Amino acid sequence: MEKINLILNNPEFINCLNKNQEFEIDRIYCSHNEQHFLDVARVAYIMNLEDGLAIEKEIIYAMGLLHDIGRWMEYEKGIDHAIASSTLAEGILKKCGFSKENIDVILIAIEGHRKNEGFSIVGKLLYKADKLSRNCVSCKARSTCKKFQNHENPFLQY
Repeated sequence: MEKINLILNNPEFINCLNKNQEFEIDRIYCSHNEQHFLDVARVAYIMNLEDGLAIEKEIIYAMGLLHDIGRWMEYEKGIDHAIASSTLAEGILKKCGFSKENIDVILIAIEGHRKNEGFSIVGKLLYKADKLSRNCVSCKARSTCKKFQNHENPFLQY
C-alpha cells in the first residue's frame, strides 16, 4: 500500500480534500471527504474479495480515494465531478508511481462511477461501492435525500 500512502500525502490530493470541505461546510447530506473515500475503497475491496475479481488492492484503493476529488469543481464551475476527478487523478497517479496500464484502468473507473452501464468491471465495482458505502441508516437528512424520495427504508449491507 506504499502508493496509497503516497496519494494520502500528495499535496494535490490534500488540496482537493480541502476544497471539497470548503464547498461542503454547510452541506447536510453526505460529504465527499477522506472518510467517504476510504469507505468506498474498503467496501470495494470487500466486494472484490467476495466476488473473486482478483483486482489489485492498490488499484481499488486508488480509485476509491480519487473518485470524488473533483467534486469542488462541480460546485465551482459546473463540471461533472466524475470527469473533473479523473483529470485531477491522472497527475496524482503519475506522481505516485502507478503504471500507465493501472492509471488507465483507474481513470476509466472514475469517469464512469456515476453510471452503472457500459464501463469496466472495475468501474462497476466503484459504482456499487460508492452507493453502498454510505451510512444512510443513521442519517439525519434522510427524509429530504433524493435517494429516499419514495420513502424507502435504508439497509446496511457493508
